[in-house]
Amino acid sequence: MRHALRFLLDLVIPRRCAGCGAPDVGWCDACAAELRAPFAVEREALAHGPPVYALGRYRGAARRGVLAYKERGRRDLAGPFGAALASALLSLPEVRAGPCYLVPAPSRPAAARRRGGPHMLNLARHCAATLAHAGQAAAVAPALRLGARARDSVGLDAAARAANLRGRLRSVPAGAPPPGQPVVLVDDVITTGATAAACTEVLARAGNPVLAVVAVTAAG
Repeated sequence: MRHALRFLLDLVIPRRCAGCGAPDVGWCDACAAELRAPFAVEREALAHGPPVYALGRYRGAARRGVLAYKERGRRDLAGPFGAALASALLSLPEVRAGPCYLVPAPSRPAAARRRGGPHMLNLARHCAATLAHAGQAAAVAPALRLGARARDSVGLDAAARAANLRGRLRSVPAGAPPPGQPVVLVDDVITTGATAAACTEVLARAGNPVLAVVAVTAAG
């Protein structure tokens, strides 16, 4: 049924690459090349935390792709983005040592409803499936929740982002891996690093230290 619906939608609205607009493909090879091997990301907010990596810069096709997935309903991009994250994770020594528990960065409840669900949870599931197919034990751990009173962080600096999250970011025991089990935090964009730092702190307090933060893109 899903494939039939996709076929009918393609007849009415032909699929185009979310990055460059190329026809008949959701995410072309040229745009996929912008999400290359992971590189280290340095942010003051994360200076004393785990290593932080991104696959591409938040600009050009990579930025357009992330926005299309996050804000414009292009859920077909969860597959290629999840596969790109999985490939990156397989190259990181922090991950290769054992089972990989992926904790998706949470969204504000209102934003998740508007987007048709938590976008990072969906991406993390695709990533975990790709890892499992490659022989790396992996599971998704929705261990964080962002309260309804948190506001949109677009345009906020690091201090304002941290204040916005204070007291509004909580652990979810029902979604967490076993106590003491390290995790990997996954996100779509690293900007100031304040969100990743807050997530890392909450997870550590809950007994799940963060081995690494891995994002699809990083600003700057």
